[in-house]
Amino acid sequence: MMVRSQHIRLRQLRGLAAVLAAGLTLGACAKTADVTGSLAPIDTRERHPIVLRDAPRSLDVFVGRAGGGLDARQAEDVADFAREYRRAGRGGLVAEVPTGMRREMAAHDTLNAIRATLARSGVSAAALSVRTYPVNDPGLASPIRLTFASLQAGLPHSCGQWPEDTGMSSFKTSASNAPYWNLGCATQATFAAQVADPIDLVRARSEGRPDIAKRMGAITKLREGKDPSTEYRQQTPQINSTVGGGT
Repeated sequence: MMVRSQHIRLRQLRGLAAVLAAGLTLGACAKTADVTGSLAPIDTRERHPIVLRDAPRSLDVFVGRAGGGLDARQAEDVADFAREYRRAGRGGLVAEVPTGMRREMAAHDTLNAIRATLARSGVSAAALSVRTYPVNDPGLASPIRLTFASLQAGLPHSCGQWPEDTGMSSFKTSASNAPYWNLGCATQATFAAQVADPIDLVRARSEGRPDIAKRMGAITKLREGKDPSTEYRQQTPQINSTVGGGT
């Protein structure tokens, strides 16, 4: 009887060990899944996506001491800003004028020059609203700030974030051989800043009108059994004739 009871107890211990081993295995799998799920996305476009949002676009027009309007450089800047407003502006155009300084008359003259430049660039006077802001230090330059809202492409966060150490102190990052978080952030931000029309990131433009003369010429060549392709020939000068070493 004693031998039989020992066999039964041994079987129970073996069953308990099997259950514990299975539990440890499932726990290890669950821990691995948590670690895998917390890793940063491998694709740079997922870590640093380009988003579209309405953001302010501003231009500071500095007020001279003597007034008298705008110089050539600032007049050109205001004209370019007006063209950008007509192309991508959303809503009205706001001019924030400084007050409480010794050059209020000069600021008034500069504002009138801005209005004249905007009118010549096709921006109506009704589109411009004027606001004022106080100047705390008269010794500092206090410009007239022109602002309008426009659709802009950018990142939802700033670059230069390092949530984890890129050295060997992080075994998870080093052993997985995964890219660090900040990789590709500057590239995505630069690409978003270079896009002329942010809508191009969402959908393609419609096709333009076809060149009927070129198309009919190609069809005529095909009917005549000729090659409709275009060959571009460019004569490249010889190096010796260019530098004068022909002998």
